[in-house]
Amino acid sequence: MPMDPLPLTLANLFLRPGFRGRRAPDRAFDRLLDAAGPTEGDEPFNEDFRHLLRWWADAEHLTPVGWLSARGHVGRHLANRARVRRLLAAHPAIEQEPVTAPVFVVGLPRTATTLTHGVLSLAADHRCPLLWELLAPDLERTPAEQEKAIAAARRLVDGINLFAPRFRHIHALRPEGPEECTFALPHTVMPLSQAVIPGYLPWHEARDFEADYRYLKQIYQVLQYGRPRRRWVLKSPLHLENLDALRAVFPDATIVWTHRDPATAVASFCSLVEHGMAVNTRPVDLHWIGATWLRLLARSASRGLAARAAVPRELLVDVPYSWLGADPAAGAPKLYAAVGARWTEADAARLPAVAARPKGTRVHAYDLARYGLTRADVDAAFADYNALRAEVDRA
Repeated sequence: MPMDPLPLTLANLFLRPGFRGRRAPDRAFDRLLDAAGPTEGDEPFNEDFRHLLRWWADAEHLTPVGWLSARGHVGRHLANRARVRRLLAAHPAIEQEPVTAPVFVVGLPRTATTLTHGVLSLAADHRCPLLWELLAPDLERTPAEQEKAIAAARRLVDGINLFAPRFRHIHALRPEGPEECTFALPHTVMPLSQAVIPGYLPWHEARDFEADYRYLKQIYQVLQYGRPRRRWVLKSPLHLENLDALRAVFPDATIVWTHRDPATAVASFCSLVEHGMAVNTRPVDLHWIGATWLRLLARSASRGLAARAAVPRELLVDVPYSWLGADPAAGAPKLYAAVGARWTEADAARLPAVAARPKGTRVHAYDLARYGLTRADVDAAFADYNALRAEVDRA
């Protein structure tokens, strides 16, 4: 593990006096709850995040920056939830907004879900949520209010790039670019990409996520209210483990499932976790990352396979990596046809910019062995998924 970037070292020194606050996580949570505003009648939602902050406070090797990140994560979700509830109370018609036939891009991480989402975002009649919108969903803002929200997203991205300079080579975040539902869903496995939180995992695995997806729908209804209605195109690899809950809330959704060799996907994702986790946890246990995320990703694939059987064939699109990873110009029209969208010359003209590597980024190198894993480990964990992938590749 290389030395910490100087800005990260200085930030940890600066934040060290406040690091003692993790000894009293309930007090820290109550301050975040007060800052979010009135939330009467939403105690179960709030208590779930209280538990999360308690577990996060106990995380092994958490850094001062990591404790700041934990409070930022919890505080943002509390504030967004309170704002959405206030908006629904003030404008009951929001919940009547139709979210009709959305597209959800799912799949294991690092299987071209981001590229697929970006390609689908090209259509004029498609609507992808932007990062700044997901960080603080609200009704249409004035130009000044919108610029303020974009500036806040820009500060977040700049902070990540400052503290983890290599992260942008793996997953480049753009404040005004399409982003994934992960930023809006209340509970996902992503806290485990920042810290070792043993208490969170069994709680997460036993959770019923349908209420989280009902809230996700409310967020998109807020972002749609008073604006032109277009077909939502949404994305997150983390939807794969919750397809049953997703489809209970969005029964007419088209599921676009991207596919790639899991040995490659797991190695690449472990590298992403390593660089993100190093901001919040020191030292980082690379073998813990490998063992934990191999299990989590294999579980996600297994749950996705189980839920897949109930998805109507006309609402399921399998996208092999070769479609966009090898030849986007040939794959993009096939993707559009599969989701019932029209591929235009204007879309084709914008495709090279979406398919190109983000400016200033380098090729991402990764290796399973760095995380204590072998191809045999991955192949054994993903045997059933690999059988499906073979069928997709043949088709």
